[in-house]
Amino acid sequence: MRRIIGGVFQSLDGVMQAPGGPSEDPTGGFAHGGWMFPVADETVGEAIGAFFSGPYDLLLGRRTYDIFAAYWPYAEGEGAAMGAAFTAANKYVLTRGEQELPWENSHRLRGMDDVAALKQGDGPALLIQGSSTIYPALLAAGLLDRLRVYTFPLVLGPGKRLFGEGTPPGTLKMVDHKVSPGGVVIATYKPAGPVATGSFGQIDSPREEERQRRMKERTW
Repeated sequence: MRRIIGGVFQSLDGVMQAPGGPSEDPTGGFAHGGWMFPVADETVGEAIGAFFSGPYDLLLGRRTYDIFAAYWPYAEGEGAAMGAAFTAANKYVLTRGEQELPWENSHRLRGMDDVAALKQGDGPALLIQGSSTIYPALLAAGLLDRLRVYTFPLVLGPGKRLFGEGTPPGTLKMVDHKVSPGGVVIATYKPAGPVATGSFGQIDSPREEERQRRMKERTW
């Protein structure tokens, strides 16, 4: 069985849109494309290198695929080796559309059933980059094995977020973490079951009775 491992760059307020450059993804009027580079440091680069150090295939949403396909096959200089590795890897693209997937070694997946079948087969780990739209469905289907989150010390406001609409409730357990000299928190999590709840204890008082009444009446 293959493992599915996500890698996410996000701000403190959970925005993961367009870390790579101003023109990467301006949809929705996003004005901060390229926010990652001024706050990244050597430790972040080393962690990204380690993430891609073993054998892997890529699991991508369609828009992230389009971004990668337009950039990495043409990368030169320091990015050429990564571009060659991405081109050689199998790229599994989650899309309901019929658009062409022109990048070498690209394969179409229609939904979570296809992802589940792929995961059951033999092969290297399936690594996710970007692709915010696929996380809710992966978590709901119980298919995500690990999630590495790079949280950068800035706030971006409106933008695409890691845990969007349809994300199911659940607990995550941290299995590794480090903090870079520049304040980037690099934490790896694994799913750890349903959300548990508890209480510090309830106090019965007239004010609490009134508060509960107002909550039921939706006037609180």
